[in-house]
Amino acid sequence: MGQSSLSRRAFFAIGAGTLVAPYVRAQSKTAPPFHGTIVGHGAFRYRVDLLWSQADAEKHPVQDCHEMVQVADGRLFLLTNHRQNNVLIYQVDGTLAGAWTLGLSGAHGLTVHRNAEGVESLYITDTGGRVLKTTLEGEILQEFASPLTNGVYGAKETYSPTESAVAPNGDVYIADGYGSQYILRYDRDGKFLGKFGGRSTQPSNPGRFMQAHGVAIDLRGDVPLLVCTERIRNEFNWFTLDGTHVRGVYLPGAYISRPVISGSHLYSGVCFGARPDDYRMWQQRGFVTILDGQGVVVSNPGGHAPVYKEDRLQLMLQDQPVFKNCHDVAVDTAGNLYVCQWNSGRVYPYKLHREG
Repeated sequence: MGQSSLSRRAFFAIGAGTLVAPYVRAQSKTAPPFHGTIVGHGAFRYRVDLLWSQADAEKHPVQDCHEMVQVADGRLFLLTNHRQNNVLIYQVDGTLAGAWTLGLSGAHGLTVHRNAEGVESLYITDTGGRVLKTTLEGEILQEFASPLTNGVYGAKETYSPTESAVAPNGDVYIADGYGSQYILRYDRDGKFLGKFGGRSTQPSNPGRFMQAHGVAIDLRGDVPLLVCTERIRNEFNWFTLDGTHVRGVYLPGAYISRPVISGSHLYSGVCFGARPDDYRMWQQRGFVTILDGQGVVVSNPGGHAPVYKEDRLQLMLQDQPVFKNCHDVAVDTAGNLYVCQWNSGRVYPYKLHREG
């Protein structure tokens, strides 16, 4: 069934569906299937390196590799929800350079921010209801008040934050992606400034969310905007920093993770994907998607090449099962990608070496 024969309303009538059981494979240091494969399209083609990580699974085990960022000195910080190893620190060659933990079992979102003095901090979002600002060494500098305790939420609302983003003026935006679906705004000192969004059950309802999974600050235009992942609707949506909806991009079949801005492009891991005959959310269908500054998909590493008909993006699907469930993609200064996966056999990140 093609995208042209199924309306968005019909798609949501199908529902999210039951996720299939994950495929579990122990990581091996012998060359596994797809190691060395070239994926992607056009100018964004990559060589798959499944053995990039040199971490010892006995000493530094992971559960889910949720997100990764690169700091100014080139090191890569990986966030996992393993209590023993919330943060693993890598060199770009895959050497493990350090590790620390805060004992979090719901560590989910990781953002790096550099202030006007050049000091970098990490913002860690735990789905258990905590958002922390830390040093690169793991010292907690600040914790943002929960809307359950500061009077922002009502008695029946839930809080399970998934991501944060920091605006140029220092304001912090927190996506309550597994809770009540608000975007919460705090100033740099932790004072609550307001919220927008909230839960939606409609196929199209700009400004309200089914799953506000990730947020990022988009500095590519004339003014900064907040871009939010709307995973269940397969959309990215852009807002002014005070919460006014500006525009959206629909990516049929792609249950996307957080938006990652690098240069003029937006990158995202597709955690779940559709099937040609069933548009529901299925595990083991992940890939990576890359959009240009106009919101046009230019490459789908691990997926089929993007196809547009009469300026309408057609259904996007996994091509080869290089990935299972892509929760995040990091972009280094050389344009290489690092793919973090959820519920994929406790694998470490894969590196995609830029070929295009």
